Amino acid sequence: MFPWLAHGHIFPYLELARRISKKNNNNFHIHLCSTAVNFNSINSFIEKNSLQNSIETVEIHLHSDLPPHYHTTKNLPTNLNFTLIKAFQTAKSSFSDIVTTLKPDLVIYDIFQPWAAGIASSRGIPAVHFAALGAAKMTFFHRQATACSDGGDFPFPAIYIRPHEKKRMDGVFDFMRTHVFDDDGDVFFVNYKLSSEVVLLKTGRALEGKYVDYVSTTCGRKLLPVGPLVTDVCENAEESNSDVMKWLSKKEHHSTVYISFGSECFLSEEEINEIAKGLELCDERVNFIWVVRFPVEDKTITIEEALPLGFLDRVKDRGIVVSEWAPQANILAHPSTGAFVSHCGWSSLTESIYYGVPVIAMPMKLAMFVDARMLEEAGACVEVSREGDEAFKGEDVANAIRNVIVEESIGEGLRLRARELGGKMRIEEEQLIDDVAEHLR
Repeated sequence: MFPWLAHGHIFPYLELARRISKKNNNNFHIHLCSTAVNFNSINSFIEKNSLQNSIETVEIHLHSDLPPHYHTTKNLPTNLNFTLIKAFQTAKSSFSDIVTTLKPDLVIYDIFQPWAAGIASSRGIPAVHFAALGAAKMTFFHRQATACSDGGDFPFPAIYIRPHEKKRMDGVFDFMRTHVFDDDGDVFFVNYKLSSEVVLLKTGRALEGKYVDYVSTTCGRKLLPVGPLVTDVCENAEESNSDVMKWLSKKEHHSTVYISFGSECFLSEEEINEIAKGLELCDERVNFIWVVRFPVEDKTITIEEALPLGFLDRVKDRGIVVSEWAPQANILAHPSTGAFVSHCGWSSLTESIYYGVPVIAMPMKLAMFVDARMLEEAGACVEVSREGDEAFKGEDVANAIRNVIVEESIGEGLRLRARELGGKMRIEEEQLIDDVAEHLR
């Protein structure tokens, strides 16, 4: 297994490895390739799930001027994202050596290394593409990258693009053609064409059935959804009895919004101030847990320094702000949680719906707006409005939160739909993993 160097990709690969190993009585032996900086978190997952006999790490080497602690997207400054993707392409020779040495029976590879399939193929080894992304996003990527070359209308009008979003995405496609996909106009569907027989996607039919069918028809490959790959709620005493969970347990049902922008999305000073303003503008019945993270080079900044002066004192009765880490699954599964304010990373969105919590979408990067609008179409999300590419405004953040937490006619409908979708996701996930494990076997 060879995922991209982001935790939002590595952990779906690990969770898939755990589940297919379980289905096959640990008869699969899996080598997971990544950079050394990711090994602590990977090995922690392996040990926590007693997978030492099934999964082992293999170090991939980048030949780059980027320092080793930046060979991961976690804590990577935003301005270095494309630099890391370019540096990742230098791992080709290292991966070739790994495949030559290990002689695996199968390679499962990610989105930014189509050459991994070529290396495997040259040695007679099948390669299967696993994208830790949703089908709606892949559908939209394809249509935008090829400029609807088939001449037909995009069949899903709920997924639309604003001018500033299109400009941003066109820049991404140009970069990918130049540095990753050798000027192939189809960009991300290149991996689908290279994949042996099937393509794996981190989604399910309960949430994205029509998009799964559309991608499969368009790319000419059978799609095998692997499900949401949501990690179970942690029941150990440390997490269950943490200060955050004790605080949450004192709040009324559905009264609390959980706010987190993932481990790889860092807010500017303006964005922090606007979100804080929005929370202060909310009704006193709205409680919140807000996770604020900083890049490695800003670790000296304290929460108090990052927030508006006096904010913590003004909201102390109804909100807490934490840095670095919070037990996200436990928070989402708690009955006091009524909504998740999210940057719309795919793993965060699917986890929220899995636990029956609607999303208040603040899409921050690249094409995260696609997944937000897919989920809004499904009836389990509202997107915070904003003008163009400007920062979200506090008043708009407050309006969205009030609609979901305070306005029962809106909020309860969203929660009912989220619970319905989450229930369907749970019902189908075991069968999806069965199908994937059987095909890989």
